[in-house]
Amino acid sequence: MTDILEAPASTKQITHWIGGRSVAGTSGRKGAVYNPATGRQSGEVDFATVEEVDAAVRAAKDAFVEWRQMSLAKRAELFFRIRELIHERKEEAAKLLVAEHGKVLSDAIGEVTRGLEVIEYCCGLPTLLKSEFSEQASTGIDVYSIRQPLGVVAGITPFNFPAMVPMWMWAPAIACGNTFVLKPSEKDPSASNWTAELLKEAGLPDGVFNVVHGDKVAVDAVLEHPDIAAVSYVGSTPIAKYVYETATAKGKRCQALGGAKNHMIVLPDADIDMAADAAVSAAYGSAGERCMAISQVIAVGDVATPLIDAIKERIPKLKVGDGMDPSSEMGPLVTKEHRDRVASYVENAPGEGAEVLVDGRDGVSGDGFFLRPSLIDNVAPGMKAYEDEIFGPVLGITRADSYDEAVALINANPYGNGTAIFTRDGGVARRFQFDVQVGMVGINVPIPVPVAYYSFGGWKASLFGDRHVYGPEGIEFYTRGKVVTSRWPDPATSTVDLGFPQTR
Repeated sequence: MTDILEAPASTKQITHWIGGRSVAGTSGRKGAVYNPATGRQSGEVDFATVEEVDAAVRAAKDAFVEWRQMSLAKRAELFFRIRELIHERKEEAAKLLVAEHGKVLSDAIGEVTRGLEVIEYCCGLPTLLKSEFSEQASTGIDVYSIRQPLGVVAGITPFNFPAMVPMWMWAPAIACGNTFVLKPSEKDPSASNWTAELLKEAGLPDGVFNVVHGDKVAVDAVLEHPDIAAVSYVGSTPIAKYVYETATAKGKRCQALGGAKNHMIVLPDADIDMAADAAVSAAYGSAGERCMAISQVIAVGDVATPLIDAIKERIPKLKVGDGMDPSSEMGPLVTKEHRDRVASYVENAPGEGAEVLVDGRDGVSGDGFFLRPSLIDNVAPGMKAYEDEIFGPVLGITRADSYDEAVALINANPYGNGTAIFTRDGGVARRFQFDVQVGMVGINVPIPVPVAYYSFGGWKASLFGDRHVYGPEGIEFYTRGKVVTSRWPDPATSTVDLGFPQTR
């Protein structure tokens, strides 16, 4: 996003949140925030300097001293209060998402609700942080393990889930006793400030949660700051790779989730109506701006024609419009530039040998960043519509002669985020979960986002790092283990022994 010099007088001013209060930026650099449904600028957000990022880290570092000493019981009690406040106000949060991201209100409420599940999981933190104890591991010696927080940790989050993905990070991080610095997307930043204010109201001590807005200057300041112990990132694969390499080179822990090209196999024995419903829902929900969206359907054998007919029948019935309109099922894309980029894949598909069956560019008017659903047939490896993560309402159909050919296509893809298979054959479904080289698998489930007590993350170029987000792996990522070997002998029995300690 380019900086802006002037904004309409009525635009909202979005500032940083440091040390428990709103802090206006000093860089003079700002970014424009738009209402995607109207195409008009609705706000401007401050872009942080290196010094402002440093101020946020200092606030977090100072707060860590007391926060990590707070008892698990008190932390859990606070998380229950946070849970209740978000539950009560989730529609308020959702309206912020509609206004800046563009997704429809029902989808936005669903986003907040799924994020809330991670907070609910963290309410059980006394159990999550339980460790192990071995009495009398050796004569008179006990051995036990403990998990301790890292210190100041940071999250860099994407535009497509401006409330949920930060919750995936800050909730387990803070529950484990860390303090947090969030750098959200500059495209839809208001949800992060809303979260900061709510956490303060719930009783979170000042400095435990901080927000700095900005662009690459802020990102690099986070990645290079010596007092940040770990970084979580969700976004595109090229940036995920950059974040991971930069952060780890500075000695930080890093989990960097990248892009996706999610395939859905439909076998000849599948229920056609169910598979078509799933493909339309998973491809066009949230205008396709989901890293778990199905962007490629692999139709096996003679299922292709009836499946395509069923999908084509459903597309014209989808209501595209302003996300605040209760009748809207799909809203606009987040920016004009992104809308035009997505449309280019539809424009260029015939030149690569694919066939556009439904052109989402047709019937689009007005100033909003709208694009209707598109359906492209005969999309094959080597085409840009197949190779790239389009991140918009464009569904490609690839034809395969067999199950083995379909799985080979998925496994050959550089991404390994999510996948699905639709079949009535339990044996084939079980074989699929064994064969496919993807991190999250759905069996007759098109968007297999794990529940909060499992962990979210892909394989291959969809993940850099060795820990997925939230769930048990999230707790592991935001803590480090320590093993204590203890004995309380009678001082009279103490002797010098230079031999290597033996267990006996």
